[in-house]
Amino acid sequence: MSGKEQTYINEAFATNWIAPIGPNLNAFEENFCEYVQSPHALGTSSGTAAIHLALLHLNIKPGDEVFVSTLTFSASVNPIIYCGATPVFIDSEAASWNIDPELVEKAIQERLNQGKALPKAIIVVHLYGQMANMDPLCQLCDKYNIPLIEDAAEALGATYKGRHAGTFGICGISSFNGNKIITTSSGGMLFSADQELITHSRKLATQAREAEPYYQHKEIGYNYRLSNILAGVGIGQLNVIEDRVQKRRANFDYYVAQLQNIPGLSFMPEAPWGRANRWLSVILLDPKQISVTPEELRLHLETHNIESRPVWKPMHLQPVYHQYAIYGGKVSEMLFATGLCLPSGSSLSTADLKRIVTHIKEKLT
Repeated sequence: MSGKEQTYINEAFATNWIAPIGPNLNAFEENFCEYVQSPHALGTSSGTAAIHLALLHLNIKPGDEVFVSTLTFSASVNPIIYCGATPVFIDSEAASWNIDPELVEKAIQERLNQGKALPKAIIVVHLYGQMANMDPLCQLCDKYNIPLIEDAAEALGATYKGRHAGTFGICGISSFNGNKIITTSSGGMLFSADQELITHSRKLATQAREAEPYYQHKEIGYNYRLSNILAGVGIGQLNVIEDRVQKRRANFDYYVAQLQNIPGLSFMPEAPWGRANRWLSVILLDPKQISVTPEELRLHLETHNIESRPVWKPMHLQPVYHQYAIYGGKVSEMLFATGLCLPSGSSLSTADLKRIVTHIKEKLT
């Protein structure tokens, strides 16, 4: 916590704004818009809810296809299934580990050649706080009139050529889950330059109640709003977002300085087009040069009460999604097999980092 959150929480209690509406929520949405330079925003109960609302606004339905990054968390894909639609997984490219625009174009061309419908949307995930290569993706979406949704759950504070994650497509989403770079304990944000998208999503997120003195509903709605209390936490957190980004980047720089000379150990690259927020610091262990596997290193660190995690298991390898199409797959599979996410929290001290590095070297050298 930044130390400022309690002030806004106390105000919510003092003014009796406890429900998912109120001045904290309004202020959090406004402050968020100011930071990412987006005209409109809607605080939601989660990032997953924000993706679902975006798909609902686009009227995604059974029989529709949605292209999505395969190297991601399941929350990027589950809302496609909520809508009854079909995910089509796209592999990563090497520069950023994000969705490969060339494979996106290949999948589009295959559908055109076969006389099939184009995807009703593309969800690009900005992995581990680094943005995908947006210029070719936006050009493809503009050319074929395909809506682009940016899952920036891990990428608040990341930029592409100076513009914030989530401001290129028809909308962006952010997550404030407890492990994100800023948190409201749970919560998310849907943001867009399209006022109609946000207005409609706001309605859907509040059970789709019509503007009548009685309860009337013409659409199926959802209980997806962020509470005024949690929004107060968000205001305090957003005040320190740039400090958090700099601390995460400093963590990464420390790991690089201390570990870069270990043969066969490499790091997630920073693509030349922008600033990564380094939400997570990720290493790769080349099995041709290092006999220790990422899992063995993870277990070794665990014995010293140090938590690390595997890279996301690609969605096309998940049992629940094995039946869906995948374009490529080798890059994300390699990253999953050889990658490990190191402790990356904003509160890590220099002593913490030294201890982590000591035990990594202990196992690898």
